Amino acid sequence: MLNDTYKHRGLRKKLVETVRAKGIKDEAVLQAINNIPRHLFLDSSFLEFAYQDQAFPIGSGQTISQPYTVAFQTELLEIKAGETILEVGTGSGYQACVFAEMGAKVLSIERQKRLFAKTKKFLKQFNYRIKLFYGDGYKGLPAFAPFDKIIVTAGAPFVPEELLKQLKVGGRLVIPVDIDKNLQEMTCIRRVSEKDYEKRLHGKFRFVPMLGNKAND
Repeated sequence: MLNDTYKHRGLRKKLVETVRAKGIKDEAVLQAINNIPRHLFLDSSFLEFAYQDQAFPIGSGQTISQPYTVAFQTELLEIKAGETILEVGTGSGYQACVFAEMGAKVLSIERQKRLFAKTKKFLKQFNYRIKLFYGDGYKGLPAFAPFDKIIVTAGAPFVPEELLKQLKVGGRLVIPVDIDKNLQEMTCIRRVSEKDYEKRLHGKFRFVPMLGNKAND
């Protein structure tokens, strides 16, 4: 049951203003964050902190990203309604819901089996265009490619070649690439032609690591 109270909505408005003050300008991104009840994506022990601009654990060694980070990555993608997005790292499903709220069709891969099962069941409460897949994010989803946009929501040791191949010409990949074990550089790659890509760096962030080339429990 979706329990979204007047208090929750008020806290979300404050969160949106916090994220806006940190530099997020895309009104569609801010509106999506305002509309999605983030408290439902957290374990009950974290409910009172749901609208703080912080990351929190969600089990299986993963986290729900800080709202500012979600907004930052989403803004870099420049999402338009109707686009198809590949998300590598479903996690709690919150980021996927932000995309869907903005009118995108989302295909999302999760490699932690328990987390995949939990999130798949949870997202059935929402009327969003999101399809979840259990598997290895490094490989993407070639059967559904090409994608308008691709996002990786974990620290990657490198940019997977398979993901670049699955990007449409004109499409964007946003991925945090490791500088060291605990720090990533937010990287935006645009496919400008069949063979050419343009890369831009957008500052340092901290993510949980993108795990090895295999799915697991």
